[in-house]
Amino acid sequence: MTWRSRVTGAAVGLFSHAPDPLAATFEHPGDPGLFGPGSVTWRIMSDCSTFVGGVRALLVQAAHPEVAAGVGDHSSYRDDPLGRLSRTAAYVTATAYGSLPEVDGAVGTVQRLHGPVSGTSHRGLAYSAADPAMAAWVHNALVDSFLVAHRTYGPVPLSDADADAYVAEQCRLGARMGASPLPDTADGLERWIVGHPSLGPSPAGADAVRFLSGPPLDSMVRLAYRVVHDAAAATVPAEVRDALGIRVPRGAVARGRLLVRTLRAALGASPAWAAALERCGEDRPPGVRFRNVPGTTR
Repeated sequence: MTWRSRVTGAAVGLFSHAPDPLAATFEHPGDPGLFGPGSVTWRIMSDCSTFVGGVRALLVQAAHPEVAAGVGDHSSYRDDPLGRLSRTAAYVTATAYGSLPEVDGAVGTVQRLHGPVSGTSHRGLAYSAADPAMAAWVHNALVDSFLVAHRTYGPVPLSDADADAYVAEQCRLGARMGASPLPDTADGLERWIVGHPSLGPSPAGADAVRFLSGPPLDSMVRLAYRVVHDAAAATVPAEVRDALGIRVPRGAVARGRLLVRTLRAALGASPAWAAALERCGEDRPPGVRFRNVPGTTR
């Protein structure tokens, strides 16, 4: 077994605890989904820097006490972390690369699961996952995190115009999720997050941060995950890190770049991108090596 196959097996295994979200994607030929072949979204979401972006998003989301309370009170992340990870990855994959029926199916599933999520945070404020403002924090944190991770750890520099295009594209998904407000530029999105009035510490947020710092993983994967975690934390704005009480070890960005380059060399680009291109009748871009994982498009 080659080192590439070992790395691929370990990485794919983390996300194999939910059904393939694009298993039926070729039943919708020609459907570009929300974004389509020319989108910045398809390029950004195909890269291994999304691993860093996903962890960063969870950290940022934990800095909103009411969102953190909803996760802490209603999520299975402590008892079934890989299942939660796989379901989140399936949602991201389906909404990025799926046909419109697959996008709407993923959005509908999340909205049904979020319907009963309500309660009161530690500071006595009511929360509801159906609240457009709470949905906006979750969605916007995810968009900002994938963008910042790509700009920090991606294979090539991303222009300001492409960064703004990505954020504007993601507003289409945010609107489908019922989220509001939805900043439509990269700078506007960053300002919205760091200046958010709900930003602050909470017991539920602290629990999430502790869990994210050392989830139950196999030893080899755990070492790589720690590098990803620290690389993610290093890109979190200082205002958010302060709310979470996160400290970043020296050299986190350099180690993150080295690991992401290694993962990219092993894994290649997401097969979901290849599947979406094929569904749309588009050629694969020259010079891009796609991951070949039988039986999955993630």
